[in-house]
Amino acid sequence: MSVPPSLPQAERRHSAATVLKLLLPSLLGVLIFFVPLTLAGKTTIPLDHMVTGAKALLGEASGLYALALIVAGALYPLYTGSWRRSLTDRIFTVLKFAGIATAVLALTGWGPAFLHTPDMLPFLFEKLVIPVGLIVPIGAIFLALLIGFGLLELIGVLVQPVMRPIWRTPGRSAIDAVASFVGSYSIGLLITNRVYQAGEYSAREAAIIATGFSTVSATFMIIVAKTLDLMAVWNAYFWLTLVITFLVTAITVRIPPLSRMDDAKTAPEPEAAPGKRLATAWQTGLDVAARAPSLPSSVALNFREGLVMAISILPSIMSVGLAGLLLAKYTPVFEWLGWLFYPFVAVWGLEEAAGVAQASAAGLAEMFLPALLMGEAGFVARFATGVVSVSAVLFFSASIPCILSTSIPLSVGRIVIVWFLRVALSLLLAVPVGYLVQPLIG
Repeated sequence: MSVPPSLPQAERRHSAATVLKLLLPSLLGVLIFFVPLTLAGKTTIPLDHMVTGAKALLGEASGLYALALIVAGALYPLYTGSWRRSLTDRIFTVLKFAGIATAVLALTGWGPAFLHTPDMLPFLFEKLVIPVGLIVPIGAIFLALLIGFGLLELIGVLVQPVMRPIWRTPGRSAIDAVASFVGSYSIGLLITNRVYQAGEYSAREAAIIATGFSTVSATFMIIVAKTLDLMAVWNAYFWLTLVITFLVTAITVRIPPLSRMDDAKTAPEPEAAPGKRLATAWQTGLDVAARAPSLPSSVALNFREGLVMAISILPSIMSVGLAGLLLAKYTPVFEWLGWLFYPFVAVWGLEEAAGVAQASAAGLAEMFLPALLMGEAGFVARFATGVVSVSAVLFFSASIPCILSTSIPLSVGRIVIVWFLRVALSLLLAVPVGYLVQPLIG
């Protein structure tokens, strides 16, 4: 009896089951991460609705949940032995245990009164720790839909002509950038770390994405704009901040330290033949969908990694974030650091140049600090401050500990250098743009 010949490879790739395996999870992932829905009068992405619902469901227990994650995060380096790897790891392990102490103070109200002012422990615990502690594990569950079934690779091939020449990253990095803006920098970093560990990003590419794309979400930008009284020019502020953020990234990728990082990877993105980009993108997505593990196993893997990232971030947010806030409020450290940025503002003749420079420096501690410091300034100063708060990307209360919790080989020193470059370049661009936008307020 003759055996029927096997299907050609191309036909196997185009089987209906494989197409559905690519499309259904990917479309559901896009819906959850990128499509705003209005529920109970609030318009945001479904993931944010889920986090809000989870927080409401937990109620008063949300603080205990966050404390449990912080304790687990402090113990995790001892369990894995990672605290032995370097001096930085040992320092951050100590800081994570300090994070337990500060979380207990935040939860109980114990300790000095100055720690319990709204811009100190309550801000860190309620506005950062609890939301991040919920969004990262919950987001990781649905991240499997977005990055596990071919969408990432399909989009990557399509946008190669834009991403590679401008930002020197693969096309798939566009997903990371969008995820950060519509969701959270922690979700963007979770995607970046997963792709880097798979060998699909080089160390340099992962570092570029982590320090250049993983900025705060659009929803948090609204809070910044309200604090700085910029809602009258919201559309101009949002889009110009987006442009400046990515323009600064295009410059920083071409200078040290990012330009000198290792660019080797084991699984590079497929290159499209001339005139066949759409076909190559579709074929690449189907290839990944055909090889993808089952949805339950993919969800389990992503949830585990999301939980590990959450417990790694939260203790550092409490300890490092509090130290930064205290330095900014009670010492002249950031005032001194701000003088390094003064020439980049003063060159445009802005009267409040010193204030803008010093507020921008305070953003290293917490990205919201510049907005708090410059809320009563003139329009151009407020606009520039609002832009730099977002385009700086890096800050010690959250994003830097988040980066350090990944496998991306970025030291604290390199991160601070990149932060300095980003702030200086952002100020050079944001101040003149502020002058151009000023007539819009009438």
